[in-house]
Amino acid sequence: MMQKFTQHVGIIAPFNISNIDTDVIIPKQFLQKIDKVGFGKKLFFNWRFLNSSGTSKNPDFILNKKNYSKASILLTRSNFGCGSSREHAVWALMDYGFKVVIAHSFSDIFINNCLNNRLLLISLSKDIIDKLFLILKKKKNVLCMINLLKETIIVDNYCVKFMIDSIQKQSIMYGFDSIDYTLKHEKKINFYEKNHSIYNFY
Repeated sequence: MMQKFTQHVGIIAPFNISNIDTDVIIPKQFLQKIDKVGFGKKLFFNWRFLNSSGTSKNPDFILNKKNYSKASILLTRSNFGCGSSREHAVWALMDYGFKVVIAHSFSDIFINNCLNNRLLLISLSKDIIDKLFLILKKKKNVLCMINLLKETIIVDNYCVKFMIDSIQKQSIMYGFDSIDYTLKHEKKINFYEKNHSIYNFY
């Protein structure tokens, strides 16, 4: 069972762009490992660094700016996580320190990978996304409070509600993985199988 998550307060970093794909999140040359650790150093590698060795930081990239270097919440536009199905993209985001990604929409495969790893995704309307970007344009280093229990986001006194799938919510709140969730409902599953068997001899 993984670490529980009910509320998080952190700096929100605005990525004002749509269709950020998994190859941008973690380039393919860094996919050799499968132990989930160390990928944060390669997150957005081609945007963060000016050279292939990763020794020269891009001063214009948002995560290299002092106000956002410790960001734990990412705000972006539509279709985040599109492209290939690499789970390493989720590992890189989480290993860097991101707890939440807020966007208008996400790739379906990316959603499943995030659920498996308990990275919280929040989908909001375009109007609300626009409002959040406007707030962050006016103020730097803005803290965002996300209450998963109440399904609310507060950014600079602007509060909005969000919706989340109940299974995803329980998985993230209580640290369940797919095995934990199955074991939690084992009695119900056994009861269902017993009473819906084609050849029920009991």
